[in-house]
Amino acid sequence: MNKNEMTVVEHINELRKRLIIIAVFFLLALIASFFLTEPLIQYLQYSSEAERLTLNAFKITDPIMIFIQVMMILALFIISPVIMYQVWAFISPGLHEKERRMTLGYIPFTMILFAGGVAFSYFVLFPYVIGFMLNISETLQIQETIGINEYFSFLFQITLPFGFVFELPVLMLFLTRLGIITPMLMSKYRKYAYFILIVLAAFITPPDLVSHVLVTGPLLLLYELSILIARVGYRKYLKAEQHRIILEQEESLPPN
Repeated sequence: MNKNEMTVVEHINELRKRLIIIAVFFLLALIASFFLTEPLIQYLQYSSEAERLTLNAFKITDPIMIFIQVMMILALFIISPVIMYQVWAFISPGLHEKERRMTLGYIPFTMILFAGGVAFSYFVLFPYVIGFMLNISETLQIQETIGINEYFSFLFQITLPFGFVFELPVLMLFLTRLGIITPMLMSKYRKYAYFILIVLAAFITPPDLVSHVLVTGPLLLLYELSILIARVGYRKYLKAEQHRIILEQEESLPPN
């Protein structure tokens, strides 16, 4: 049955089926993450700049809360391909065959770009920000007492948004291949997109110019890269539309 012909109840049953699959995989990923969380936390505590910090627990529940938080984030990352596949499986009956193949092929690239964004922010931006803050404290002769909860909250605030932002080229290519946006539209509203990205960078980074530039630069480059990729996707979209129109015209011709 075509997705457009499904009743509301059938849509709900299909969605429930997909959510159950995600929940089962999430529970399995939580079990695996339980054994990976402790070494991951220890690794994250001792980056090149973070070694200068002495982390403290201000509440007796802070260590277990951080453990659970990291475990859940890790589990979500592990099953993210499953989540994206289930989303694809839910919407794919409403897509054409070429659109189904196209969107399914985006899943690996989405994972790679997310991991690349997190890696960039952790290995490049995060050490600089930590070092910058510590140098200010030393200059002002301030002894910092860092809570483990505050440290990891700040770490996630810096790294996770970058992972999502790095998926911008794939998102733009996806929307272009579906004909929702065009590279001409992206170029026309470039200055508005720049403004949004600059504001986003201000939310991600501490209020100093160098950190802001370190974040804003890659974001603007990502947007320009997205336009270039969108042009490729738009040409394929136009070619597919021309092919579809030709097929419809041939089917509409009376038989000989």
